[in-house]
Amino acid sequence: MATPNNGLITETNAQYYSGSQTFEAPIVSTKLTTTFDTDLTFGNYDPNTDTYNLNNFRLYVSPNGLANQYQEYINAYTVEDNVITLAAIPPLGTESFVVQLLSQFGGQYGDRDAFGTTVEDNYGGYAYTSLEDVITNFMIGYVGAGKLIPSAKTTDVMFFAKRGLQEFSYDTLKSIRSQELNIPANLSVPIPQDYVNYVNMSWIDSQGVKHIIYPTTLTSNPYSVPAQDNEGIAMQGNDDQNLEFSSLTETRWNSNNLEEANKAQSNETGLLLSEGLGYGSMDGNNYIGQRYGLQPETAQVNGWFTINERSGKMSFSSDLADKLIILEYISDGLGYDADMKIPKLAEEALYAHISHAILSTRINQPEYVIQRLKRERSAKLRNAKIRLSNIKLNEFVQIARGKSKWIKY
Repeated sequence: MATPNNGLITETNAQYYSGSQTFEAPIVSTKLTTTFDTDLTFGNYDPNTDTYNLNNFRLYVSPNGLANQYQEYINAYTVEDNVITLAAIPPLGTESFVVQLLSQFGGQYGDRDAFGTTVEDNYGGYAYTSLEDVITNFMIGYVGAGKLIPSAKTTDVMFFAKRGLQEFSYDTLKSIRSQELNIPANLSVPIPQDYVNYVNMSWIDSQGVKHIIYPTTLTSNPYSVPAQDNEGIAMQGNDDQNLEFSSLTETRWNSNNLEEANKAQSNETGLLLSEGLGYGSMDGNNYIGQRYGLQPETAQVNGWFTINERSGKMSFSSDLADKLIILEYISDGLGYDADMKIPKLAEEALYAHISHAILSTRINQPEYVIQRLKRERSAKLRNAKIRLSNIKLNEFVQIARGKSKWIKY
C-alpha cells in the first residue's frame, strides 16, 4: 500500500529554484496544468499587445524536446485557475513545453540556460503560512463540539486574525519594509502607500554605506497655513473655507544657508549646531574634542528629515538634495494580499490571540477561562518575539569582543 504524501512542500526543485515547470512530449491534451505555489497572472498571449506585459510567466516550446531549442510560444492560449489551455493540439510525440515564471527584476527568458537566473516571488516562503491557512486550521483545531469554542463564524475568526496580524506587525513580526529613493530638488518624497510608522532613515554614500538621518527639532511642518488679513484674522474664500498659503517655515528651511544658520544658533545660544561644520555638511573635519557644550540632538552631519502631515510627504534638509536614501518603515501586514502571511514561529501565538479575542467578547464566559487564555496569549507572544529576534550567540560574542570587556562564561 502506497504511503500518502503528507509533506508541506508541493513544488519541485525546478519550480522553486528556477521558477519553471516542464511538460515533456508527448503532449496528449490542450491543457497544461501548472502546480506552482505562485498563481499565474494572465493578460494576453500576443507579445504585440499591451496586456501581454501583465503576464507573470512566459510559455516556451521546443519542437523536438531538445533543451537548447526552446522558443517562446506565441500561438493562441488562455489561462484559468493556473491551467493553460492551448487553442490547438500540438503535434503528438514531438513538442515539449516549459512554463517559466518571470523574475521580479527582469532577466532573460529566451532559452532554457537562462531559466536559473529568474527569481520566483515565493523564495523563502516555507518560513511563512498564509492567513487563509491560519483561519482554516483554527476552525479545524479550535472550533467544534467538545472543544473550548463550541461554535464560531468564519467571518469572526477572519476579523480577529487580521487584527492579530496588525498588532503583531507593529512589534513582533518581521514587517519592516524599505524603499530606495532619490531626494528631488523639492526635498520631499511621498509617504509610502502602506506606511504606518518609520523605523529608520539613511542616506547612502558612493561605497553603499548607510549614514543615519535623524528627525529634527530645529524646524517643523505646520498642519495648516491659513491666509490672514492685516489684523491676523483668517480669510475665507467663496466656499466659506479658510484660504491656505504655502508655508514660509518650509520655504525658509528648504532654502536655508547652512553657515548663516550655524552663526545664528551660535549668537543666540553660544553653541554651534555641530562641530564647526554647519549642521548640514556631509564632509569635512569634525574637530572632535575641540568644542564643548554641544547639543547631542544636533551634533551630527548626516542631515535631518521631518514628516509633513499636511502634504503626506517626508521633507529633508537642503544638504540631502540629490542624495540616495533608504526609508525603512512599518506596515500592518494587511496592505497587499502577498503581505498576509505569518511566520511559522509566531503561528501558535496568533491562534492563542484569536482564541482569547473570540471568548473575551462573548457574554457569560467564565472569567478564569478568559484570564487563562490571556496569560497563554501573552506567553506565546513572548516566545514568538524571542524566536523572531533571531539572536545568535556567536554574533553577540563577536560584537562584545570589541567592547574591551571581559566576557565571563
